[in-house]
Amino acid sequence: MEYDVIVIGAGPAGVSAALYAKRANLNVLVLYYGESQLEKAHKIDNYYGFPGGIAGADLYAAGIAQAKTMGVDVAEREVTHLELTAPAPKTQYRVVAGGTEYTASALILATGNKRLRPAVPGIVEFEGKGVSYCALCDGFFYRQKNVVVIGNGSFAVSEANDLVHIAAKVTVLTDGTDDGALQKALAAAPDLAQKLTVDVRKLARIRGKDDTGTKVGAVEFADGGMLETDGVFVALGSAGAVDFAKKLGLALNGDSIAVNEHMVTNAPGVFSCGNANGGLLQVCKAVHEGGIAGLAAVEYVRGLQKAQ
Repeated sequence: MEYDVIVIGAGPAGVSAALYAKRANLNVLVLYYGESQLEKAHKIDNYYGFPGGIAGADLYAAGIAQAKTMGVDVAEREVTHLELTAPAPKTQYRVVAGGTEYTASALILATGNKRLRPAVPGIVEFEGKGVSYCALCDGFFYRQKNVVVIGNGSFAVSEANDLVHIAAKVTVLTDGTDDGALQKALAAAPDLAQKLTVDVRKLARIRGKDDTGTKVGAVEFADGGMLETDGVFVALGSAGAVDFAKKLGLALNGDSIAVNEHMVTNAPGVFSCGNANGGLLQVCKAVHEGGIAGLAAVEYVRGLQKAQ
């Protein structure tokens, strides 16, 4: 199946890109698979137009519905293969998803940098009930409360840094892993290190505050010890768009895709937007970058069409 533009990812960045490309009368496909980070957000109250806030899952579903209403083809299929089959100036990309093969002149990566989930009982059960994957997004809800960050590297330190200015106490839990990454990151931020507590014990489970199990209440360790906490922030690393970037030979800035101000990567006809680019991991930024990427893709495809 042939398209002008294929967007991988159906969050705020991907849908925004698709809408702008479709409004330019291009043939657009959005592919997505698995749970979005947006869906895990219990409540979003810092995005324009929702005075009472909105659940992340509701905003995510509304975006997909809007894309379909606009005439964008949307398919929930896992992308398993990406390759450039025709080089510039007549680029063509081959995408295989769910066993179906698609081609397009331009690709827009908008899958985000998916956060890894630790294999700890209770993590899934308490997502949205005290377990979060974004300190900047949800830290506000834990003012003067005790929180923990599960992680063992610079990402965990970054999340902890956002929390120390809000929470009463922040403890970093390494889950029994010690490869030196955390200590190296803390050594580079000595002021922050003095404000944190680090616990290297192996995690056993996340427990509720009471028998109702409606909110996080404590972390239980493998040695039987307990640590009371109001919130658990997961910061184990990232995956997603970067995997695709490596397949396509895209330049990276650390674990983020390198783009210019038009969301253009170093590969012809490939654009990236949203969390995959790093920076402010918020809906407003994702929508903004999605719009830019969509318009840039339109300009690129139009240029190919004129050259034919």
